[in-house]
Formats: sequence, C-alpha cells, structure tokens
Amino acid sequence: MEETTLPAGFTPGRTANTRMLAAETTGEKRTPLLKKTALAILMIAAWLLLWQLAFWISGREEYRFTPPLPVLRSLWEGLADGSIFAGVWASLARVLYGYGISLLLGVAIGVLLVSNRFFDWLFGPLVLGVQSLPSICWLPVAILAFGLKDEAILFVVVMGSVGSVAIATRDGLSQVPITYQRVASTFGANVGQRLWWVSIPAALPAFISGLKQGWSFSWRSLLAGELLFNTIGMGRLLTEARDLADYPKLFAMMIVVVLISVLVDKVLFSTLERRIRVRWGLGDK
Repeated sequence: MEETTLPAGFTPGRTANTRMLAAETTGEKRTPLLKKTALAILMIAAWLLLWQLAFWISGREEYRFTPPLPVLRSLWEGLADGSIFAGVWASLARVLYGYGISLLLGVAIGVLLVSNRFFDWLFGPLVLGVQSLPSICWLPVAILAFGLKDEAILFVVVMGSVGSVAIATRDGLSQVPITYQRVASTFGANVGQRLWWVSIPAALPAFISGLKQGWSFSWRSLLAGELLFNTIGMGRLLTEARDLADYPKLFAMMIVVVLISVLVDKVLFSTLERRIRVRWGLGDK
C-alpha cells in the first residue's frame, strides 16, 4: 500500500479550520452590515410615520402641508423619467470640479500660513474672514465677474470652501509635535521631506475634518448658485418646483439633496476618517 506524502508544513484539518475561520470572519462582517441596514430602514419608516402623523394632527390640506405619500410618488416619477439623475449628475460634476480647485488652493494657502509668519500675519485674518463669510455673498461678485455662466457657480463653490480647507490645513500642521520634526531632521530629512513624510501624515486626522467641512460648504454654495442660474442641476429642479407650487416635487428634491449629503459623508469622509484614526491608534476598526 503506497503512502501519501503530505506537503511540508501541512497539518491535517488546517485547510478546513482556515475555511471555517474565514467563514466566521465573513459572517461577522456581514452581520453588522445587515444590522445597520435594518436600523436604517427602521429609522426611515419611523420618520415617515411621524411625518404622516404630523399631517393628520395638523388637519391641513395637502397643498398647505404635504404628506409623505405624494412626495414619495413624485420622487419615484423623477427617478423614472431620469430628471433627478440628470440634475444630480450635473450638480455633482460642478461641485467636484469646484471642490477640487478649492482643495489645491486651500492646501497651498494653509502650508504657506503655517510655514511663513509674515504670510500668516498678512493673510491669516483675510483667510479667516473668507471662511466665515456666507457663500451667498459671493453671488453678486460672481455675476459681475463672469455673468450668468457656469464659471460664476464654480467661483462661488471655490470661495465657499477654500477658506475652510486652508484653515484646517494650517491648524492641522501647526498641531504636529515639534518632536516629529526634530527626529526627522536627525535622520537627515530636508524641509520638503519633513513636510511630505512627517507633517502632512501627522496632520491628517485634523485635516479630514476640514475636508468634510469644506465639502459641506461647497455643496451649499453650489445649490445657492444653481437656484439663481437657469442651468441644469438640482437647483433648477428646486426652482421649477417652487415656480409651479409643486410641493411634493419640492420636498422630493430636498430629500435627494439630503441623501446625497449623507451618502458622501458616510461613504467617503467617515470611512476615510475611521481608517486614519485606526492607522494612528485613535480608534477601533
């Protein structure tokens, strides 16, 4: 009878145990996802129920206080005819372009603020003022400079978020312990290497919070601009619903705007923030 030669390092039952462990790990990952999905559905159902109860208690007509069913019907019609998808795509394209420009400018300005005292003394208060100025204030300037064009909306988006990104970059870099810089200098790192490999990674936890705030300002600035410009986007859909006194469509568009904000925060920024916190030992997976 021939003997079967096992590979070196092979332990009987190891493959089965590995598969069982992998299955248990997959099940553990799947369970929180299912739990979160169920909780989200319950939360949405609870809000819809409260909305319907508020309509019944108010005793008002539908044109004065819209119940959830007509809003959901209008939302479904907008998804079916593609108008919502077209508006969302146009708005996201604008906000991503404008937000990308504000990231480049904001990071560059923040680095200059933290690395040059004279620049910080001269332009620091100006950047802080721009960050606190409501984006709607930039609309007249944008119209005078660019006219009723997409460039005006992009200008408003950039000016609405660049200050927040710059302040977050400056604060994040200024909070990096000086010990990190000294250790890097001991190993022969120059100024650029210390900035890229030491300061920026150490400032990421604070920097991500600034990015999140900058995104929210960009999204608000975009909608404010689209409300005044006759261009395709979510702002135009809101304006059309207002002009036609179509309250179900108006609330449906508002729900879409809220959903986009929540999805971007949860899928992008919260995930990135959690991974960075885990990387730096500030939280669990």
